[in-house]
Order: sequence, then structure tokens, then C-alpha cells
Amino acid sequence: MSTEPISRRKLYQEVLERIQLRISNGELGPGQQLPSERELMDQYGVGRPAVREALQELARSGIVEIHHGERARVVVPTAALLINQIAGGARHLLQTQPDTLEHLKNARVFFEAGMARMAAQHATAEQVEGLQARLEEQRASMVNLDLFIVRDMAFHREIATISGNPIFPALIEAMFNWASAYYRTIVRAPGAEQLTLDEHQRIIDAIAARDPDAAAKSMQDHLLRANDLYRRTDAQSESAIPT
Repeated sequence: MSTEPISRRKLYQEVLERIQLRISNGELGPGQQLPSERELMDQYGVGRPAVREALQELARSGIVEIHHGERARVVVPTAALLINQIAGGARHLLQTQPDTLEHLKNARVFFEAGMARMAAQHATAEQVEGLQARLEEQRASMVNLDLFIVRDMAFHREIATISGNPIFPALIEAMFNWASAYYRTIVRAPGAEQLTLDEHQRIIDAIAARDPDAAAKSMQDHLLRANDLYRRTDAQSESAIPT
């Protein structure tokens, strides 16, 4: 039998639980405003601090959104919103545990090779044209590093979009953004821009040819080359640091 004392719940936790119940049972649906703070205070017999702390916790969890001067509103859930909720934690993890970056890069290779394979199996002629358009936009931005990186991500996101699954492009964009410093290092390498464009073209050609194996291999080679380039660039940077 457990002899540990039962901890007392804070008042805001009771308010939080009741509001969550109203959202989960459909009484308060996506996009709908919650009652005002005053109404919640009257309904639950609590003070303003308990209501505000409960609403802030709901906002931190991505369940409601709060704008100054307006009542809290139940968030309309999307895959991108859900993934963005963990963005801060993901960046912190990468910064404090650098070895995690290698795991993220390996996960990206596995995931995007699968996306390329799926694109080759299902892409329509219009979708292939869309991919080619993203590549031409990226080609036109070679003189602008920041824009080139943005359009690089747009190209990879376009491939994920072909799946029709909204979670896939959201994941691609999230992984890209979490390790944005890593990608900037790669793009800055001499000649990397043209090499990236050539590799993207090979991916498009394989998708257009409806060749899933070639599409997956082209994507894998592209990302593994990028990973290797990052390791060499990083090693060169470290060797240049005075000891």
C-alpha cells in the first residue's frame, strides 16, 4: 500500500480540467470562443488568477489561442500547428545535445527517400510541373543565400505534398527549420548551390519517369552528400579554431 501523501491540486488545475472537458465533449468546438474571464469566474466560483493561469496553460498546449482584448478561442487543429508546438523543445535539444543532429539527419534521409518513392508512384503531370517550377524558382535565387534556402525547403515540401497527407509536408518543414543552421552551412560551401540544383533535377527526372527506386536513390544520394559535406565543413571550421 502506498503511504505517499496525496498532493493538493492547485485551483487553476481544476478550472483547466473543466474547460478541457467542455472542449473534448464538443460543447466548445474548434474556432469557437470560450466564455469571458468574468463568466468563467462566475461559473466555477474562482478568482481571476485561477482562470487566467488555466487559459495560459491551454494556450501553451496549443488548445486555445489568446489575443489581447479578445476572448480565448479554441484552436482549429492542424498538423503544422501540432508539430510547431514542439519546435522550441526540438531546437533546444539540438543545441544542448549536438549528437541529436546526426539522428535527425538520418531520420530525414529515411523519411524523404520514402517521400520521393511515393511521389514517383503517384505524381500527376501537373505535380511534376509544379516540382519543376519550384526548382526554377530556386535556380533564380542563387544570388540570394537566404532566399535560396527558403526555396530549397519549398522544393522538398512540394515532394511531400504530393502524398496528399498533410502531416508529411509539415514534418519536412519542421525538420528543415529545426536544423536551419546546419543547412545554411551546406549551402555556403563553394559550388554547393549548383550541385544542389543538379541533384534536385535528377530527383524530378526520376519522379517524372515514374521510377520509384531511382527517385528514392536520387533523394538518398542528395541528402547523404549533404550530410557528408556538413561533416567536412564542420571539421574544417573546428580545425581553424586556435588551440
